[in-house]
This record gives sequence, C-alpha cells and structure tokens, in this order.
Amino acid sequence: MPTVTINNQDIQLADSDRLNVIQAAERAGVEIPYYCWHPGLSVVASCRMCLVEIGQKDREGKVQMQPRLVPACQTPAKDGTVVITNSEKVKENRRAVEEYLLLDHPVDCPICDRAGECYLQDYYFQHGRSQRRDLPHPFTSRRKDLGPEVTLFVDRCVMCSRCVRFTREVSGTAELQVVERGNHAEIDIFPGYPIDNKLSGNVVDLCPVGALCSRDFLYQQRVWFIEGHRSICTGCSTGCSVRIDENRGTIFRLKPRHNPSVNHWWMCDEGRLGYKFVAAANRLTAPQRRTGAALTDAEWPDLIAALRGDLAESVRRHGGAAVLAVLSPMLACEEAFLLAKFLKSLSPDVRLALGRVPVAGHDDHYPKNGGASTASPKFTIREEKCPNRRGIEAILTAFDGQVRSFDDAMADVNAGKVQAIVLTGGYPQEWLTAPEVEALTKPDLIVLVDIAASPAAASADYVLPGAAWAEKEGSYVNHAGLLQSTERAVRPPGMARAEGRTFWELAGRPRLYHAGDVLRELAAEVPYFAACTAGEVSEHGVRLETIAAT
Repeated sequence: MPTVTINNQDIQLADSDRLNVIQAAERAGVEIPYYCWHPGLSVVASCRMCLVEIGQKDREGKVQMQPRLVPACQTPAKDGTVVITNSEKVKENRRAVEEYLLLDHPVDCPICDRAGECYLQDYYFQHGRSQRRDLPHPFTSRRKDLGPEVTLFVDRCVMCSRCVRFTREVSGTAELQVVERGNHAEIDIFPGYPIDNKLSGNVVDLCPVGALCSRDFLYQQRVWFIEGHRSICTGCSTGCSVRIDENRGTIFRLKPRHNPSVNHWWMCDEGRLGYKFVAAANRLTAPQRRTGAALTDAEWPDLIAALRGDLAESVRRHGGAAVLAVLSPMLACEEAFLLAKFLKSLSPDVRLALGRVPVAGHDDHYPKNGGASTASPKFTIREEKCPNRRGIEAILTAFDGQVRSFDDAMADVNAGKVQAIVLTGGYPQEWLTAPEVEALTKPDLIVLVDIAASPAAASADYVLPGAAWAEKEGSYVNHAGLLQSTERAVRPPGMARAEGRTFWELAGRPRLYHAGDVLRELAAEVPYFAACTAGEVSEHGVRLETIAAT
C-alpha cells in the first residue's frame, strides 16, 4: 500500500488512488492553497501558489529532497513521496505570490460580489505579508458582459484560466480565450461568440476571485448574510446536488454541490435560474373549499376534516374503483406514499396514476464537439423535466401492481369512469391542456393540490395550496435510481404548506409530520426503498439501483 509523508505524517493510500499532492495532503488534514487547480479540469500549474518542497524515500528510508519548490497540483502522490508544506521556504513563496497578485488587483472588496468567499481574501490573511510594500494606486474596474448570464470585471482576474479550460473541456463550446500577452493578458470571448452555452454559469463558480460574476446575482446580497441549505435541482431527472442560498425567506441563488454520482461539480443554467417560480405572483396561498358556486377560503383543520369525509363518502357511494389519485412526479417520495396509503385504506380498489411527465427536446450531453456530443459525457441535461418519476413509479407499483399513465387516467375521466379525483401538480409551469381542464368538470368530487393558480381550480371542489421543493423536506429518485433528500430552505407563502403535512393530517395521523419518519416507513413497506431504513440520507444520496453513467 503506497505511503506518502506529509509534514512528517505518514498517509496510506489505496493502490487504486491516483492523487496529486494537494489531494493527498487533504487526506492528512493539511491544506495547500491554490488558484488554478481544480479536480474537474486539466492541470496547468500556472498560479504557483501551491509550490511545496518534495523529496523521495529510497529503499533504505533515506530521503532525498529536491532543491527547488515544485507545484503540488502537478506532482503525483506516489509511494515514498515526502512533502513539506510549512517550511519557511514554502511560506515565503506564498507571500511572494500573494504580493504579486495584489500589485495590480483592485482592492475593491467592499463592492465586490465575491467578498466573503474569495480565495484571494482568505489566502492573503493566511499566507500574505503583514504590510503592503508598494504604494496603493488608483485602479479601474473595467466591466464587460461576456454573455447573457456572465459579466467580467477585467482588473480582478488572476489569470488562473479555470474558465477557459471549462469551456474547452466540459462544455466543449470554447467561447473563452486568453488574449494579449504578459501583463496585458486578459480573458475574453471570440468576437461575435458570447458565452451563452447552457452551462455558462459554472465559470462563475469556478472563478476563485471576483472577476466573473453572475448577472442574476450581481449586487443582490452579501454572502455573509446568506444561509445555505442542502437540496437538489428539480428541473430535470438528472437531479443535480445543489445548495440553496437564502436570506430572510428569499432565495437568491442556487449553486452546485459536488456529487460524483450525479453532477460532479456542475449544473446547468436552466436549473441554476429555475428557482424564481418559488416567489411567483400566482402562487396559491390559502386552502379553499367550494361553497355553492364559488370557492371560499377555509381553515386547514375544517377543510381536511370535510375532505376526509367527502372522500370516504365517494368510496361508499361509487366504489373504490371510481376514485382516482394522480401522483405528480414533482411530489417527494414521502408525500406520494402518504397519499397512496391513505386512499388505499379507504378502499383497495382506489386507482392510482402517474402524473404528467414533462419532456422537452432530447438529452443534451456535454462536452460538445463540433456540435455533437462526445461518447462519454461529463454532464447531461435530461429531456425529462421532473425530479421523481422513478420514485413515484416504484410507489405505484407497490400499491397498484402497475404504473397507470396520465393519459390513461384522463381517458378514464373522459369516459365517465371517475367520480372522485385527487389531482396533484407542483409543476413550475402550466401543465394541463384545455381539453384536460374541460374533462375535469365531469367527476362529482375534484381535489386539486397545486402550488400555482390554474384553470383547473375553476371546477375544483377543494384547492389545497402546496409547497415548492425549496419549501419542504423530502426525497427524490433521479433517472438512474439515486435517492437524494432535500432540506427546507424557505417557508411557503401564506397558508400554503408541504403536501406531506397535508396528507399526514388527512390520514388522521398523530404528532407532527417529519419526512424522515415517513421515509423509514416507506423503506419498510416498499422493497425498492429498503436501503433507506435509517430514515436519513447521506450528502451524496443512497443508491437504490445500479447507477448508469451521468
């Protein structure tokens, strides 16, 4: 087993490990600073911040040190490698690099979007000189838009080239380049070709300083006021691991979380900017019940008691087969399970169906190569625009023994076979067609659970305002069978509430709704979810099936 020595501490690596010295030092709890290196990009070793002393042990254990410092990002950690990261020689190099970068870097931290999460700020306090030796001079802050989502503050750039490598190696669109030479060098686009690929926002995440900024987030919030919450992107069935950044109940941005089983370090712009429907003006904010010809606001306890009675009466009068529940693929697994179990408790003949699965275009693979996808994509935007089809299908199969499609369900509604329907939505956009809205006038009892106002509400007997994914906790299964859980980041508007709580109370269950408790119950009753018996899901998710390459 290979052994690497970091600051006199021996670290054992697996034979299969292919690490550089930076990664090996992380295993030892030692941080080596860097700007240009990124684990998802090629190595250029240009910033020189990660220089360390390197040596090699021979068979007798004698160490032969190299006379010069070498870049840790470019040096493989192999058996017998000896690394010193805290010598005075190393420290002086870091001080020199920091001083060099600050010669021309505008110290405009009070107005910089990156302040608070900037490598240059952090490294200066950790590794820089205690006093500045050059005289401060006036600076400019040249700004230019590189594309619809990205703006560049030219004078802040430290020329790490991460953004250039990303557009060539990950997106494959190669919009960015380094122009000019020497101290005139800067990042720019090819004339007439702005950076407008669907992954462009990742260059903002990659920038170690405040040079590349998101036009959507620019000057919106100071990062030290922001609180991050673990979540996933619900924009497509890839299910990217993300962090929701909010302050005082307002979402300001989504950023990708590293997950080697799903999205690695990246996410698409559609998902990055797809949070805005959460604060849309047409959100449903109050539960409503039909009284005569009009829908009127109601209190949750009264509405739930009345709805429970009406559903039971429908089963008694028309039989369970005349009651249909449509489980949206936007629901969390726990929510769908609670609703299905409650309705099946009224009658085992109650029918369940999968809600509409929105599809747009085709799977979009990256990197691009002359307009075509490569054979082994590093990132994929899925055509299936919902986060939990696989999870809902598993629940339907467990309760009904089959997966009834949304089209089949609507055909039964049109044929007059459905006397009571529970319709769940949660989609960011309008999801029912005009003929489907017209068909929903036929059942005697119509229950709509949704997050936004829609034409279907006009014929509904009950309208239950639900919560967007960022407003609740729950679990979702992506296209490849990976279950991930989300935290609640913000509160639902008005009297809207998480569907899980609504279905929990509809079933008359005691105590408060908690997604983890329901996930344990789900894992015990549905074999597909058996890996989740603890009711807790790790940061990288739980494998329910073998995951295909993403």
